[in-house]
Amino acid sequence: MQTLSLYAIAAMFIAAGVAHFIKPSIFTRIVPTYLPAPRLLVYASGVFEIAGGAGVLIPSVQVYAAWGLIGMLVVFLPVHTFMARDPEGRFSDLPNWMLWLRIPLQFVLMAWVYWAAVLTGS
Repeated sequence: MQTLSLYAIAAMFIAAGVAHFIKPSIFTRIVPTYLPAPRLLVYASGVFEIAGGAGVLIPSVQVYAAWGLIGMLVVFLPVHTFMARDPEGRFSDLPNWMLWLRIPLQFVLMAWVYWAAVLTGS
Protein backbone atom coordinates (compact mmCIF):
# COMPACT_ATOMS: atom_id res chain seq x y z
CA MET A 1 0.00 0.00 0.00
CA GLN A 2 2.79 2.41 0.84
CA THR A 3 4.61 1.65 -2.42
CA LEU A 4 1.43 2.37 -4.35
CA SER A 5 1.05 5.59 -2.36
CA LEU A 6 4.60 6.63 -3.23
CA TYR A 7 3.89 6.20 -6.93
CA ALA A 8 0.60 8.10 -6.59
CA ILE A 9 2.30 10.93 -4.68
CA ALA A 10 5.07 11.07 -7.27
CA ALA A 11 2.61 11.14 -10.16
CA MET A 12 0.46 13.80 -8.51
CA PHE A 13 3.31 16.18 -7.68
CA ILE A 14 5.16 15.66 -10.94
CA ALA A 15 1.96 16.26 -12.93
CA ALA A 16 1.17 19.37 -10.89
CA GLY A 17 4.72 20.63 -11.34
CA VAL A 18 4.66 20.10 -15.09
CA ALA A 19 1.31 21.91 -15.23
CA HIS A 20 3.05 24.97 -13.76
CA PHE A 21 5.05 25.19 -17.00
CA ILE A 22 2.29 24.21 -19.43
CA LYS A 23 -0.40 26.55 -18.04
CA PRO A 24 1.32 29.04 -15.73
CA SER A 25 -1.61 31.46 -15.94
CA ILE A 26 -3.75 29.07 -13.88
CA PHE A 27 -1.21 29.24 -11.08
CA THR A 28 -0.23 32.91 -11.31
CA ARG A 29 -3.90 33.68 -10.69
CA ILE A 30 -3.72 32.11 -7.23
CA VAL A 31 -0.51 33.82 -6.11
CA PRO A 32 -1.50 36.36 -3.47
CA THR A 33 -1.20 39.91 -4.70
CA TYR A 34 1.14 40.81 -1.83
CA LEU A 35 3.85 38.48 -3.22
CA PRO A 36 6.27 39.72 -5.88
CA ALA A 37 7.05 38.05 -9.23
CA PRO A 38 4.09 35.65 -9.47
CA ARG A 39 5.34 33.89 -12.62
CA LEU A 40 8.75 33.28 -11.08
CA LEU A 41 7.09 31.85 -7.97
CA VAL A 42 4.92 29.60 -10.13
CA TYR A 43 7.94 28.27 -12.03
CA ALA A 44 9.94 27.80 -8.82
CA SER A 45 7.12 25.90 -7.15
CA GLY A 46 6.77 23.78 -10.29
CA VAL A 47 10.45 22.82 -10.09
CA PHE A 48 10.09 21.92 -6.41
CA GLU A 49 6.97 19.85 -7.04
CA ILE A 50 8.68 17.89 -9.82
CA ALA A 51 11.84 17.40 -7.75
CA GLY A 52 9.89 16.31 -4.68
CA GLY A 53 7.67 13.98 -6.67
CA ALA A 54 10.66 12.32 -8.30
CA GLY A 55 12.59 12.32 -5.05
CA VAL A 56 10.09 10.22 -3.12
CA LEU A 57 10.85 7.39 -5.57
CA ILE A 58 14.61 7.47 -4.92
CA PRO A 59 15.35 5.56 -1.71
CA SER A 60 18.50 7.52 -0.82
CA VAL A 61 16.65 10.87 -0.87
CA GLN A 62 13.08 9.75 -0.22
CA VAL A 63 12.82 11.11 3.32
CA TYR A 64 14.40 14.46 2.36
CA ALA A 65 12.10 14.79 -0.64
CA ALA A 66 9.10 13.97 1.54
CA TRP A 67 10.03 16.62 4.09
CA GLY A 68 10.53 19.04 1.21
CA LEU A 69 7.04 18.31 -0.09
CA ILE A 70 5.57 18.68 3.39
CA GLY A 71 7.37 22.00 3.82
CA MET A 72 6.11 23.16 0.44
CA LEU A 73 2.54 22.28 1.42
CA VAL A 74 2.97 24.32 4.61
CA VAL A 75 4.27 27.26 2.56
CA PHE A 76 1.23 26.95 0.28
CA LEU A 77 -1.23 27.38 3.19
CA PRO A 78 -1.27 31.20 2.92
CA VAL A 79 -2.09 30.84 -0.80
CA HIS A 80 -5.11 28.70 -0.01
CA THR A 81 -6.17 31.01 2.80
CA PHE A 82 -5.86 33.98 0.42
CA MET A 83 -8.03 32.16 -2.10
CA ALA A 84 -10.66 31.25 0.49
CA ARG A 85 -10.84 34.80 1.80
CA ASP A 86 -10.81 36.08 -1.81
CA PRO A 87 -10.25 39.72 -0.87
CA GLU A 88 -10.28 40.91 -4.48
CA GLY A 89 -13.08 38.70 -5.80
CA ARG A 90 -10.67 36.91 -8.14
CA PHE A 91 -12.21 33.51 -7.42
CA SER A 92 -15.91 34.33 -7.59
CA ASP A 93 -16.20 31.75 -10.37
CA LEU A 94 -15.47 28.96 -7.86
CA PRO A 95 -17.79 27.79 -5.07
CA ASN A 96 -16.73 29.19 -1.70
CA TRP A 97 -16.86 25.74 -0.05
CA MET A 98 -14.33 24.47 -2.59
CA LEU A 99 -11.92 27.26 -1.74
CA TRP A 100 -12.18 26.53 1.99
CA LEU A 101 -11.86 22.76 1.44
CA ARG A 102 -8.40 23.30 -0.06
CA ILE A 103 -7.02 24.24 3.38
CA PRO A 104 -7.73 20.97 5.23
CA LEU A 105 -6.79 19.09 2.06
CA GLN A 106 -3.24 20.41 2.50
CA PHE A 107 -3.08 18.72 5.91
CA VAL A 108 -4.38 15.46 4.45
CA LEU A 109 -1.68 15.61 1.76
CA MET A 110 0.99 16.33 4.40
CA ALA A 111 -0.13 13.34 6.45
CA TRP A 112 -0.20 11.11 3.37
CA VAL A 113 3.32 12.11 2.31
CA TYR A 114 4.55 11.63 5.88
CA TRP A 115 2.96 8.20 6.18
CA ALA A 116 4.08 6.95 2.78
CA ALA A 117 7.57 8.42 2.53
CA VAL A 118 8.86 9.47 5.94
CA LEU A 119 7.63 6.60 8.12
CA THR A 120 8.78 4.02 5.57
CA GLY A 121 11.78 6.00 4.32
CA SER A 122 15.00 4.25 3.49
